[in-house]
Amino acid sequence: MHLPLAGLTVVELGHSVAAPFAGQVLGDLGARVIKVENPEQGDDARAWGPPFWHGSSATFQSLNRNKLSVAVDFKDADDLARLKALITEEADVVLQNLRPGLTLRFGIDAGEIRAANPRIIYCNLGAFGADGPMRDKPGYDPLMQAFGGLMSVTGEAERPPVRVGPSIIDMGAGLWSVIGILAALQQRQQTGKGCVVDTSLFETSLSWMTVPVALQMASGRDPGRTGSEAAMIVPYKAYKAADRYLVIAAGNDSLFRRLAEALGHPEWINDPRFLDNASRVRNRDAINGMIEQVVGSADAAHWPAKLDAAGVPSAPTQDVSEVLAHPQTQALGMVQPVPDRDMRLMSLPLRFDGERPPIRIAPPALGADNGAVFHTSEAESP
Repeated sequence: MHLPLAGLTVVELGHSVAAPFAGQVLGDLGARVIKVENPEQGDDARAWGPPFWHGSSATFQSLNRNKLSVAVDFKDADDLARLKALITEEADVVLQNLRPGLTLRFGIDAGEIRAANPRIIYCNLGAFGADGPMRDKPGYDPLMQAFGGLMSVTGEAERPPVRVGPSIIDMGAGLWSVIGILAALQQRQQTGKGCVVDTSLFETSLSWMTVPVALQMASGRDPGRTGSEAAMIVPYKAYKAADRYLVIAAGNDSLFRRLAEALGHPEWINDPRFLDNASRVRNRDAINGMIEQVVGSADAAHWPAKLDAAGVPSAPTQDVSEVLAHPQTQALGMVQPVPDRDMRLMSLPLRFDGERPPIRIAPPALGADNGAVFHTSEAESP
């Protein structure tokens, strides 16, 4: 298939999760992504295991397909000169999430690079943002889930704070980087000029808090932790069946009426405590307890057909292995084989004219592409 970003060259000065995830998305869409790594240990994520898979951690492998890897010692003048030439002569996009101040120290910051080539789009993916008293501080995903408020609304009341399992801040920041880069490419198409794109983990954390922030501003109260349910919709949570939890999402009054009928309790429909969503929110403990008593009388597998027939959205909780084995997952073809490896990875949740972008290149070994990228012989490559 023709990939939409074919012909675009991206230099990724990235490590860990955020920038590598953004680079992988761009690579999946067809860009030539050149990953720049420290020659001694490479991307930190290579060591984030066990489990390890084909020489690097499973985490690294899941974030770095469809890329080339070059090992560059920034402190070596020749290495640094080669990198600068590569960027200014070949790159359309630079994507970086290095430690604050590092790109400026080595003359590969946005100002230096764009002075040499104004068409380049330079994306800074920082920790706390480009401005403010914390702009020079480093950061990681769990810090931002805590500092940005996500942990205040995740988990159960009166329990210790918990983080969302996947690195939602890192990956979200990666997606904002991709969105910014694509918008800048469209602008360059119109103006002929590149630009600097800035995003950060903290700004991403704040953006995930869009609804909780509105709830706080409207009510003057912090939303707090409500477990699996939404603070402003009832019933809308995980209920304990006899064997496992089942999520039921009756997001409006019509769905609540259908749920009451499906569970064999049509009298709930006219109960003044449950007449509309606002009433149910005020009486959430009562209605949730009544629903759970019914749901708990049978295994989770008993309920989906009954709820589907009533048009009430529901889903059992699944482990990762169950998700992978499910016919719906398999039908979508999201998990794709990796060329030349006995490895499969989760691919992009996008299709173009019915085709999903393929995994074209296995995650690279450290510095595997120095010779090809820098046009040097094997003997000259670091």
